[in-house]
Amino acid sequence: MKEIVVFASGSGTNAENLIQYFEKKTSAKVVAVFTNNENAGVIEKAKNYKIPVEIFSKSDLVESKVLQKINKYNPDWIVLAGFLLKFPQNIINLYPNKIINIHPALLPKYGGKGMYGMYIHQAIVDNKEVETGITIHYVNENYDEGAIIFQQKINLTGLETAEIVAEKIHQLEQEYFPIVIESLF
Repeated sequence: MKEIVVFASGSGTNAENLIQYFEKKTSAKVVAVFTNNENAGVIEKAKNYKIPVEIFSKSDLVESKVLQKINKYNPDWIVLAGFLLKFPQNIINLYPNKIINIHPALLPKYGGKGMYGMYIHQAIVDNKEVETGITIHYVNENYDEGAIIFQQKINLTGLETAEIVAEKIHQLEQEYFPIVIESLF
């Protein structure tokens, strides 16, 4: 059985979806949730499933303290599910092609530092894009530039608000993220 450590910074809906999905499977399980936000909704969601939570600061991430905590769990995979900090090179080096991120746009468009959440959806609406979607990719040393594993597109009519785009993207994330991760085992 593969062991997964999930990193999240916010509400934790994608993390919870992964926990629920793999609870029903024998292929993998989520063994810990890491967050850099002591007020993140993901903390309560993880605790509801009796998943250990590791809370850390940005300096902990940079100074290898987080790497030490990751190594305690010895995961097969690290999954970023709404994690907003840049992942450090020392962790990437120790887990090559074992760190996966989900991005709420069709990379390479709308990627990079500061491009997350509603900022992306609003930019897509403002630019009158005719399609958007999700990208699941490996993590490398640059924001949103790792090799693409999977993309799923949706068409836009031009009548959507950023909030409607966000809901459509969230549905894609919930549907595809767990099955794409599982397909990599």
